[in-house]
Amino acid sequence: QVQLAESGGGLVQAGGSLRLSCVVSGSIFGIRTMGWYRQAPGKQRELVASITSDYTTNYADSVKGRFTISRDNAKNTVYLQMNSLKPEDTAVYYCNVLLGLRPIADWGQGTQVTVSS
Repeated sequence: QVQLAESGGGLVQAGGSLRLSCVVSGSIFGIRTMGWYRQAPGKQRELVASITSDYTTNYADSVKGRFTISRDNAKNTVYLQMNSLKPEDTAVYYCNVLLGLRPIADWGQGTQVTVSS
């Protein structure tokens, strides 16, 4: 059973930065693609960044050039460095294990990111 624990969210002014962390329980971490999602009020959850087991990354167009996903397999942790934050980045952020582009683990509680203008 995989468990996900996100942290690092908070309130930040536009233009600021935050670093999110997600600790993944279970031995599958090192062999799986990981992704960061976000869900804004009234909107569907969307995939914003992913990283494969060989460190290939992909980003949604809305965050490309501002967000950086990384992973530390020794710590079973995936990170999301968010720079130049905008009010439209306000959302609850979640991580998950991906199979293809499909999340396969139960969702964690997420971490709230609020960007003020």
